[in-house]
Amino acid sequence: MEINSDKYSLAENKLLILYTLSKVGKPISHSKLQELVISICDMNYFYFQQYLLDLIEDKYVYKFLHKDEVFYELTDEGKEGLSLTIDLLPGILKLEVDSKFKKNFDDIRDKSAIIAEYTPISDKEFFVKCKIIENDTTIFNLETYAGSREQARQMVNNWNQKAAEIYPEILNIITK
Repeated sequence: MEINSDKYSLAENKLLILYTLSKVGKPISHSKLQELVISICDMNYFYFQQYLLDLIEDKYVYKFLHKDEVFYELTDEGKEGLSLTIDLLPGILKLEVDSKFKKNFDDIRDKSAIIAEYTPISDKEFFVKCKIIENDTTIFNLETYAGSREQARQMVNNWNQKAAEIYPEILNIITK
């Protein structure tokens, strides 16, 4: 499915995702990849999703589930495709990726140590996940129900702001 009629822009954006995956050099979670690519260029979230789906369908990117989280990795076909078409990616964009990559990737990795999100079950019911990840290992995972969007948002905000306080309290309570 083509979203953008400008084929050059389409190819350039897919190449940007492949190039970013090659710079990471290891599996990366969906949220980290999305945040990294969008921080490097002004790509629309929906375009990013479609480009990524196209790359998976073309077998340039491998998608897998690890500990309830979706990860992506460059395939051998993706590496070969990137090496054959890397010249289509403008030098200025490669320079921007290279210069922003280390800082943005480190920032994303630091922020991803504490994760909270909610998913709607229905209009009035939500599923909330709160995690702590250290060295790519989930050390704490809490999944619960929220009876309203506001309650789900409050849980996510509290976890994001106070996980360092909440986590030890929960451990203390369950180990008594």
